[in-house]
Amino acid sequence: MKVQKKLILEALRSAYPDAGPELNFSNPYETLVAVMLSAQCTDKQVNKVTPALFERYPTPEALAAAPVEDVYPMVKSCGFKSKATNIVEACRAIVENHGGQVPSTMEALRALPGVGQKTANVVLANAFGVPTIAVDTHVFRVSNRLGLAKADNVKLTEEQLMKAIPKKDWVAAHHWLIFHGRRVCHSRKPDCAACPCRELCRAYQEGNPEMKPGQKPSKTDHSLSL
Repeated sequence: MKVQKKLILEALRSAYPDAGPELNFSNPYETLVAVMLSAQCTDKQVNKVTPALFERYPTPEALAAAPVEDVYPMVKSCGFKSKATNIVEACRAIVENHGGQVPSTMEALRALPGVGQKTANVVLANAFGVPTIAVDTHVFRVSNRLGLAKADNVKLTEEQLMKAIPKKDWVAAHHWLIFHGRRVCHSRKPDCAACPCRELCRAYQEGNPEMKPGQKPSKTDHSLSL
């Protein structure tokens, strides 16, 4: 099975050599806010919102001082008002507890309002270069279909991926899996004919109905709140 997983990773690496973040950001503050806004929202939509947001509030201090009522209209298209509240409250905590600098540890990030495991992992990886594997909806679905993991929850999937993937590839593999999920291994109609991992894929080899276009996805294919 180790050989199989290695071949899957090699196929993904070859298919997506330039895979990387599709959110736009230029520093840890922008990374954190963009990732928080991206929960249950497309990166494309977040990228439409953040230029104006960061122009008006270029630092954690600026956003921390803003009334939520002023911020919400700017991010409304990304989801509920709670997102505006969370990014403002997170920045207030950053200013009050971290001198205006986004913290670079899992414990400190998780202590910020609205920041969960996935968000913290993405920030650590992309803002600070810390090896992590963030498990979002795509990573969860694709890794369990392919056979890199076999779990029915995010936490266990993350633990299994950390064992299956060399640490040096954790960040890259996160992006490979997201790219594959967005471009080929879709939730309801995966394009198995175009999949570079088809002959290695556990779900495809087992004839799992979720891999056949037109069939309903299995219980592992649900929307994750991260």
